[in-house]
Amino acid sequence: MRRLWLAACLLGSVLSAQDKPRARDLGIAPGIYETGPLNAITDVPGVLVGHRTLIEGDSIRTGVTAILPHGGNVFQQKVPAAAFVFNAFGKSVGLPQIQELGELETPILLTNTLAVWRAGDALRHWTLRQPGNEQVRSVNVVVGETNDGRLNDIRAERPEREDFLQALEAAVSGPVEEGAVGAGTGTICYGWKGGIGTSSRRLPDGNVLGVLVQSNFGGQLSVDGIPVWKDLKPPTRDSGDGSIMMIVATNGPVDARQLQRVARRATFGLARTGSSGSNGSGDFVIAFATTREGSIEDGALSPYFQAAIEATEEAIYNSLLQARTIRGKGGAQADELPIERLRELVARR
Repeated sequence: MRRLWLAACLLGSVLSAQDKPRARDLGIAPGIYETGPLNAITDVPGVLVGHRTLIEGDSIRTGVTAILPHGGNVFQQKVPAAAFVFNAFGKSVGLPQIQELGELETPILLTNTLAVWRAGDALRHWTLRQPGNEQVRSVNVVVGETNDGRLNDIRAERPEREDFLQALEAAVSGPVEEGAVGAGTGTICYGWKGGIGTSSRRLPDGNVLGVLVQSNFGGQLSVDGIPVWKDLKPPTRDSGDGSIMMIVATNGPVDARQLQRVARRATFGLARTGSSGSNGSGDFVIAFATTREGSIEDGALSPYFQAAIEATEEAIYNSLLQARTIRGKGGAQADELPIERLRELVARR
């Protein structure tokens, strides 16, 4: 019966998200570049995303999101990567080696704060068992997090190893489920229900840049330049603290040093939505490229900067718009963003 109840909850999550609009359905289209066909990080060829959503009883509201740069053996086919930490109030695994060597050698797992080390162990287990890795004796697993402890019993030691492995095995190309799913199940953003969001941009050189976010931070919400925080008062108290993970991917020919520059620009997109990167906020960016075919001149990077800003901004909006109201631990509740009110504000402008 418990499994049937959980399946019903998860099905309800999918259906409610499908019924909700994304930013462009409301006429919210930040920036100057067109999106990819899915307006998702999976518009970058080869990138895969998988979720594992845990909604159990009245207190477990958490999950896992896995991002794979390609469907092969990532350890054997490493990709250029960079990491940028805007405000380091967070717990992550693997970023120092990315910064030192400029390579990503495992998928990226996102989860809750106290599950980071279980995620790292599961990713180690998964990587070492990939065909071709039988002699591997060291691996740099990469894990990011935000704290979902207001809605989720974060001390309950969930997710478990099997949950992380299921997210990795579930990773596919195509549309990405957004909102209160995976690592975004228990997150809160600007006092409203946050979650997973994604967006992409076509670059003038024919390549694509995509962003996926796990939104769990605060501030004064602005949407496409509209200070909606003045009209929309979230019922959940917003201290400004919290965290966000921003994953940037591109198939453009950029090296690790250039990806570091691109990663920094993602925080501009974060700022456009109203965040100030408060003292208690962990704001992390991991950027990777899916190709190793040389690198472009630095003078050609500006479109990549612009695309990272635009896609990050829109991904955050999508994380809010696709999320549904969630009640969790101790009766705590995060309400979904009032879409009709937002639609009126956008139309009024």
